[in-house]
Amino acid sequence: MNEPALETLQVDDIRMRVATQGSGPLVFFCHGWPESWYSWRHQMAAVAAAGFRAVAPDMRGYGGTDAPENPAQYTLLHHVGDLVGLLKVLGEKQAVLVGHDWGAPTVWNAALMRPDLFRAVVGMSVPFAPPGRVDLLTALERQGIHNFYMQYFQAPGVAETEFERDVEATIRRVHFSGSGDAPVATAFGMLAPGCGYLDNTIDPEKLPSWMSEEDVAYYAGEFRRSGFRGPLNWYRCFQLTTELMAPWRGAVIRQPSMFIAGERDGVLRFPASRAQIERFPTTLPGLRGCHILAGAGHWIQRERAETVNQLLVAFLKGL
Repeated sequence: MNEPALETLQVDDIRMRVATQGSGPLVFFCHGWPESWYSWRHQMAAVAAAGFRAVAPDMRGYGGTDAPENPAQYTLLHHVGDLVGLLKVLGEKQAVLVGHDWGAPTVWNAALMRPDLFRAVVGMSVPFAPPGRVDLLTALERQGIHNFYMQYFQAPGVAETEFERDVEATIRRVHFSGSGDAPVATAFGMLAPGCGYLDNTIDPEKLPSWMSEEDVAYYAGEFRRSGFRGPLNWYRCFQLTTELMAPWRGAVIRQPSMFIAGERDGVLRFPASRAQIERFPTTLPGLRGCHILAGAGHWIQRERAETVNQLLVAFLKGL
């Protein structure tokens, strides 16, 4: 199987770099923070070998894709619009969606808003929940919480400066500390007073088996070139996204769907996550599997690549 081919395409008002592998029915792979199309290389190879066309973009703000300066251009409607535009540019009429971390809300909501274009959806790490009335930051404030990591990300320039000081160390720390290999998953939680995000993480003496020095170098090269501002802007428009998603409040996804996450993923410890999963029979009436993989952490498609590949290929072939 050939390696993915990279090209940059004009998609509406932004240029998107996309990786493509294989031929057949289209499958979009949408990464999260702080990652890249590169995070999907194991899945791309597997689904391409199974007879599908795998396409993984650098999402808006990342890598070789344009990064608008205004945080208001990073709402979920922008990200869904990017997928709709990319589908058209690729000359396809439909696609299956696969997303992890921030890519999961993107694909869940793309399936919700455009069932005519996106015929099935797989979310990883972040469970689906129909759009609600209150955004996350407002909910935290009402609970008297002020030190959640997403709140730390709000002030422009603060987290960027911390992360860009030593990009390799940032990649090692965030990816290891969010994984099932870390003693305690601390990458997605509360920050101690006066501390930065990286103070909550561990720089491993030895990289885990699923992440090589070459991987660290690739991610670091991408973020050193494009910076962290665009990726962090995804966190800076919660309220605007909530307002714009009002027409879909309470709506459910009826297409075939699947959820995959690691048992030790810190996202599953968010207060709402377990309840969201328990509501899947109502919110995801087309659900064809909910898989929580033992011992794995946040980076499920890399930590458990073979198992995730098997689940994905079986799901795709069953459509």
